[in-house]
Amino acid sequence: QVQLVESGGGLVQAGGSLRLSCAASGRTFSIYAMGWFRQAPGKEREFVAALSRSGGNTYYADSVKGRFTISRDNAKNTVYLQMNSLKPEDTAVYYCAATNSPYGSRRTRDEYDYWGQGTQVTVSS
Repeated sequence: QVQLVESGGGLVQAGGSLRLSCAASGRTFSIYAMGWFRQAPGKEREFVAALSRSGGNTYYADSVKGRFTISRDNAKNTVYLQMNSLKPEDTAVYYCAATNSPYGSRRTRDEYDYWGQGTQVTVSS
């Protein structure tokens, strides 16, 4: 099993920045990729960004490309999501996810085996 714990959410004004963290524990050696998803009230959970185990491959949703950056610190088993130029439409609960599969697009919820509890990000206008 893998446990994921997110942190770093909060309230920020439009144009501001936040950095989310996701600390993984347990059988972390089994993780091939990690990702971030978000869910706004009344909407489906959507893909935001993902990162391969090596860090060599990154994936972004078009809506965040150029504003968000995903990275990892393998020594700390932690993945980060740096969010810049935040917009009110970025308001959502952000979830960290991990997959044991070496294959996949990394963009769909069904690919992921483990999920964190989520952290709220609110961007005011």
